[in-house]
Amino acid sequence: MQKYNYGRQSIDNDDIDAVLSVLKSDYLTCGPKIKEFENAVCQYTGAKYCVAVSNATAGLHIAALAIGLRPGDEAITSPITFLSSANCMCFTGATPTFADIDEQTANIDPEEIRRKITSKTKAVIPVHFAGQSCDMAKIYDIAKQNNLFVIEDAAHAIGSEYKGDKVGSCRYSDMTVFSFHPVKTITTGEGGAVTTNSKELYDKLCALRAHGTHKDGEMQNTWEYEMRELGYNYRMTEMQAALGISQLKKIDKFKKRRREIVAFYNKELRLPHLIEKDFSDACFHLYPILVENRRDFYFKAKEKGLNLQVHYIPVHTQPYYARFGYKKGDYPKAEAYYEKCISLPLYPSLTDEDLMEIVRRIKDIL
Repeated sequence: MQKYNYGRQSIDNDDIDAVLSVLKSDYLTCGPKIKEFENAVCQYTGAKYCVAVSNATAGLHIAALAIGLRPGDEAITSPITFLSSANCMCFTGATPTFADIDEQTANIDPEEIRRKITSKTKAVIPVHFAGQSCDMAKIYDIAKQNNLFVIEDAAHAIGSEYKGDKVGSCRYSDMTVFSFHPVKTITTGEGGAVTTNSKELYDKLCALRAHGTHKDGEMQNTWEYEMRELGYNYRMTEMQAALGISQLKKIDKFKKRRREIVAFYNKELRLPHLIEKDFSDACFHLYPILVENRRDFYFKAKEKGLNLQVHYIPVHTQPYYARFGYKKGDYPKAEAYYEKCISLPLYPSLTDEDLMEIVRRIKDIL
């Protein structure tokens, strides 16, 4: 029986050749492919600057550091996200706070953000869940009214658009963070990137990625460098960058197929699912449906060769976050969504025959 996972990478011979060419070159790290990849991301998204990093969690961490997030500060994110969206605040000593979701999209609700702002709030980290952009114009307007930074968690959303702008253009944010994990639209194995239009933030991000070191002025042509803040080794390798360059060339093809798969599921299954808003042109990363008796559905699907996944356990219900006073019941819309959500297979190599078989097995379960 053919097995199907909820997501997987799409690698071809061009990708393999790109990585092999780096393995035969003089540089495996800190070489020219990093800058080439960063330039390609800028060209695709329209952002002025890009900093490639080892993973999206690292990107969120240095983005939080770059805006000066520190103990005593608060930042707001969604409870329906992977842990990193909130953990990056904890890494700086700041306190994570949450705003409930829009039930139609599972994205953070701008009006809930407005209600959660306090005198300690310094930033908002909206998460583009499943690939659909949050309503960034509304969020940015609320943030600017309250002198807050905006860091887009676009781990799901490379290739997506909001009101005609590519996610990552930073038109409505200070920075955007991408993930290139294997289940995302494009992959570098592990890996991530931060885009921004601010030269000041770009310089901070570059230093924080590389141990807090700087080489400027006369130091650029010598062995000298200065460590001016505490940084980290969050660099991407040349092999990862080469794979990213190759993958980025195929992103439009990947997006087209992902949207075709979503349209097929919508038509054939007619199950409760997330709604795409008029402002969105999403490169869908996930296709979550809502089912009753989710645990039973999950194990029956596994018996039929469907390795599905749940996205996500609300962050505020995790044991670690009890120390901040959070508990079940705090964000009812997020918790209601979690009780029923489960993500179906969604990746470009699925054929029409695969999709018909997946749908057949799901209908057998229902």
